[in-house]
Amino acid sequence: MEDAYNDSDALLDHAAIEDGRPQRDGQKVGEHFTPDPHANLPVYTTIHRIRKLVIASIDDPYTLDQLKEPHMNVHTVRRLVDQLYDPDNISIVYCLLVNRMQFLHEQSYQGHLQTVSITRATLCELVATRLLRRFDEDNSGLQGLLLLANILVAGFEPFQNAPAEVLRQNPNAPQWPVQKRGGYERKLPALEVAIISESKVLLSSSVCQKVVDAVYRGQIVYTPLSFVDILPDHYKHRPISLYDPRKAPLLNQYRLIVPRLRGMIEVCQFAVLLALYVLAMVRRQGLTITPYEIIFGAYASGWILEEFAAIIEHGWNVHTQNLWSFLDITFFVIYGAYLTMRMYAFASGRNYLAEDALNILAIAAPVLLPRLAFNLMPDNMLFISLRAMMRDFTVLTLLAIWCFAGFFLSMKWLLDGSSENHTKDTPDSATISKWMLWIWFGLDGTGIERSVDFHLVLGPSLMIAFAFLGNTLFLTILVSMLTNTFSKIVADATAEIQFRRAVQTFEGVKSDAIFAYRPPFNILALLILLPLKLILSPRWFHSVNVAMARTLNAPILLLIGIYERHQLWRAPSDRPLGPSKRSRLFPWTFSGFYPHGDIQAVFETDPPETSLDDN
Repeated sequence: MEDAYNDSDALLDHAAIEDGRPQRDGQKVGEHFTPDPHANLPVYTTIHRIRKLVIASIDDPYTLDQLKEPHMNVHTVRRLVDQLYDPDNISIVYCLLVNRMQFLHEQSYQGHLQTVSITRATLCELVATRLLRRFDEDNSGLQGLLLLANILVAGFEPFQNAPAEVLRQNPNAPQWPVQKRGGYERKLPALEVAIISESKVLLSSSVCQKVVDAVYRGQIVYTPLSFVDILPDHYKHRPISLYDPRKAPLLNQYRLIVPRLRGMIEVCQFAVLLALYVLAMVRRQGLTITPYEIIFGAYASGWILEEFAAIIEHGWNVHTQNLWSFLDITFFVIYGAYLTMRMYAFASGRNYLAEDALNILAIAAPVLLPRLAFNLMPDNMLFISLRAMMRDFTVLTLLAIWCFAGFFLSMKWLLDGSSENHTKDTPDSATISKWMLWIWFGLDGTGIERSVDFHLVLGPSLMIAFAFLGNTLFLTILVSMLTNTFSKIVADATAEIQFRRAVQTFEGVKSDAIFAYRPPFNILALLILLPLKLILSPRWFHSVNVAMARTLNAPILLLIGIYERHQLWRAPSDRPLGPSKRSRLFPWTFSGFYPHGDIQAVFETDPPETSLDDN
């Protein structure tokens, strides 16, 4: 099995030479682990050089549009681009984005420089975008695409090649060496820094989207840099390279981490989860644990394990940029409460808790059904806006609960102070909370009518003040905030959509071996392979992992191999790599049943050069 792996890597390198494509930097045929080809770049020095230049260039606040004006573009932006551009230093974009993060951090606590720091952060992003475009202009073809991929997805470290005295002054740096990766520890790619700093101008640029699209389709392949792997298998490290399916093995489990293919698999997995959930709820039998519930529990546990691994793969900041992350977290909480209560009821014999556990599981339906819609339509502006508005709504609601808790305490203490007048109709704490909630949403005014039960004068005064502040002032603020958020997103819809695509693409490339196993087999793989890792050598553990992954995913890998050989990449070596305009596996089309089919069909076949030269 391992020999097959070595042969496949050798074929990839041989194919790179035959097709005129650049060979992988530092990669020798048959070598298992490639040293970092960019380890000699002066990242630490470049970061501080950029910071010095940006601070010297900007002393006043400017907007992005003002920075793009001809005067500022010539005297500030273009001058920085000319000073920083170095064809041999591909870490320059990463260093600019690191400075952007630092300026954004400084604006949160340096009030006197808040607007200036935001301008400096914007300038760093704008210069990084222009530098990326210059790299693209100076390097064309497949070699240029590979260079751009190294700029965006190769890993760098802020303290890389820092002077010895700097490291002595910072004993805690570098940080988080969680798992050994042969020199790739503590490294972050520029694409990840752009995501967590929300550099939407850079991510929506045509050059960046070209690389994102190549990674999304699997034309650019590499081993991603992750924070923690639940099931680590770092025996082989695949450097950034161009993929040719004609020279790769038919059962290539690396294709399971291609974002486009992985996205299709994840949608199918979630559809299965939703179908099992519906079956478990429709066929439930009260206290009896049905086979449908057992199957759903096993599959849902495996699905949650995969989602948990995705969270820790690149950290919480990156995962929360995903469109449906808040729905996943909500389902985690609901399923965790259901499973805990169900298991406790089964172990203790308290049957009433089993019914409550199923009732808790029933409230997962409003989470799972919209989640499927989010998966199927990730570029829909309604869903993108809904995610941002949910964040604002949650923040404002928590602030309102915090502020209006004083009204509840006042009413509660007024009621306790008049204990001699207590009757059966005296409201308790739950009733007071219900009245306040109804007033908050403008549903019922019972609380205002019964406010005299607290105090003849102070009770109505408190209720009326709460109704005015809550139902009128806070809800007006909430509507204004949500309207403003929606307007901002719609005004820059293209950048928002491309930003979400970049997030999905970056998160789709996984390094954890656990992602090679479909739920619920990932639980079995974790229980079997994790103990084996303590016993076997890295080479043998890698061989066992590859054998199991290929065996369990053989039908999927076979379909992927056939699909990519016949549809995605062209076979002749004199034609460029890329998606074909028409499927070679299914050569027929249905344009004859479509009245405007000829408009599309005319572009399916490239015209001869002689016909283009006639004019």
